[in-house]
Amino acid sequence: MAYFDSVKLEKGMYHTPKKSFSQVLEELDPSQQYENSELEGLDAFQRQLRRFDIKVSGENSDIVDRFFQSSESASLFPEYVSRAVAQGMGRVNQLQNLVATVSYIDAMDYRTISVSTPSTAKAPAAASAVGEGEPLPQTTISNQKSLVSLKKHGRLLAASFEALRFHKLDLFTVTLRQIGADIARDLLADAVDVLLNGDGNDNAVTPTTLAAKPVYADFVDLWSSLAPFQLNTVLASTDTMKDLLTIPEFKDPLAGMNFQGSGKLITPLGANLVHTSCLADRTILALDKNCALEMVQAGNVILDYDKLIDRQLERAAISSIAGFARIFPDAVKAVSYAA
Repeated sequence: MAYFDSVKLEKGMYHTPKKSFSQVLEELDPSQQYENSELEGLDAFQRQLRRFDIKVSGENSDIVDRFFQSSESASLFPEYVSRAVAQGMGRVNQLQNLVATVSYIDAMDYRTISVSTPSTAKAPAAASAVGEGEPLPQTTISNQKSLVSLKKHGRLLAASFEALRFHKLDLFTVTLRQIGADIARDLLADAVDVLLNGDGNDNAVTPTTLAAKPVYADFVDLWSSLAPFQLNTVLASTDTMKDLLTIPEFKDPLAGMNFQGSGKLITPLGANLVHTSCLADRTILALDKNCALEMVQAGNVILDYDKLIDRQLERAAISSIAGFARIFPDAVKAVSYAA
């Protein structure tokens, strides 16, 4: 049985096919063996931080140079960077309000599926009953004609190790989280673009055009046009959000209390309002987040592991490769209106 203080750390752990550093480390040092001990609740990476007495957060956090007290502890540095970037992505990530599923792939090419629903899908339940000997309504699943377009988003670190080595890890973590937040915003822009303009398979949304600012009745029409899908997410820019929030029915006191308590804006129809600068003013996207969008990801956060371990931080790349594809075309609707 391996224990955390006897695990041999090396660069090669980052190059194990189809496994992250943390997954490799967890196999060598399973967390299950620490049940009912003082180390219970820590994962394998956190136990290695404990082993080398590296504090990455709090007022007593160590300096960056602490990771480089030995070649083994230096091997932990890229994973620390990756986790800090992922935390930043998670803090501003709105994709959970848009994405129905995430597909992880080990290639740069991916062809998703196309789903067509039966023509009776919008009919009342009684009308779609099947009589004896009659065929069942058919849902057709096929491969899309065009590949999903994967894009790389990232940042280069533009600081030398000498400039950072004596700074607190807590401060460096703030910088890495901001890098993650920037990448998350780039991914959101890609997702919004695919929802509105399609994924290259002739599935762009044609907005319904209104002559004036939307009123509550227009919003109800938008809700009904999505049936049988649910209206649970609405995307809008800052100015468009102002127009929506001035609709009298949107001034529900319970919705206001929810915003004050959780920071989430909810419409009278129960849909979450997502504020995004990726959408043009006076355009509203409404969707069923459970059916509308697939995210295709080639791994998680991608780092120049060798450079980071060898203290070559300057021009070390931090990136993410991902793309988006539409699933059910009718699960997304758009409305545009005049100024």
